[in-house]
Amino acid sequence: MTEPIVVIAVFFPDSGQFAAVQDVLRPAIAAVHEEPGCILYAIHHASDDTIVMIEKWESVELLDAHGAGEAVAALNASLEGKLARPVQVTRLTPLPAGTRIQGTL
Repeated sequence: MTEPIVVIAVFFPDSGQFAAVQDVLRPAIAAVHEEPGCILYAIHHASDDTIVMIEKWESVELLDAHGAGEAVAALNASLEGKLARPVQVTRLTPLPAGTRIQGTL
C-alpha cells in the first residue's frame, strides 16, 4: 500500500495581482477536487501576501498524474504574468507523532 503525500505550493503574486491569482486558483481547485486521489486541495492567505496551497494525495502516482494533467496545465497558463516568481512546490512525507488522528495531516 502506498502512503499519502502532502504538498505545499507557495504562490508569489506580483504587485497588485493578489486578487487575480486568487481568482485563477478558485476554479482550478474545483476541477482538481474531482481528480482521482485528491484528498485535500485548499488555499490560504499568508501574512506576507503569498498564497499557500496545501494538498494531500492518496499516492505519489496519483499526484504525478495530477501534475501532468489538464487542470495544472490550464492553471499554469492562467497564472502567466501574475506571479513575481515561480511557484515553490515542496513534497512532504509524513512523520507521524502523537495521536493517530492529530499526528498526521
